Amino acid sequence: MSIRLYVGNLPKEEIDRDALANMFTEEGQQVSTKVIKDRKTGKCRGFAFVTVESDEVADKFIEKYNGQSFMDSSLKIEKALPRSKGDEGGASAEAGEAPKRKGGNNNNKRSKKQSSTQKQQGSIQPDPRWADELAKLKEMLASANN
Repeated sequence: MSIRLYVGNLPKEEIDRDALANMFTEEGQQVSTKVIKDRKTGKCRGFAFVTVESDEVADKFIEKYNGQSFMDSSLKIEKALPRSKGDEGGASAEAGEAPKRKGGNNNNKRSKKQSSTQKQQGSIQPDPRWADELAKLKEMLASANN
């Protein structure tokens, strides 16, 4: 079973995929590389993915190349997290997923979908934090219309 590795701390400039692959194939190991590039500029986004044959090879690969210098940058290599369903484009859709940073929130799409579904079903509920204020406002409007 192949294992994907996250290669971080790459310089944010044009990087040739073959140059990166050549660094890793010194021992004759079979590896596949994917440099993640900015769509507009074509420059590296600062990370890449390398796929190796097995878990054992991955561990040896990390031990050997983590901290190695590539284009004046010290590489950070670790096992990539598996892709999660529903990812849109970008790195995680390319080949595995880079480790997540703290504070990321991707729940906006879900809440928007839920609210539109509730509207279609006619079951819109007021925000409980404002329910009392909303009730008072409704009473004021009802009394003003009478």
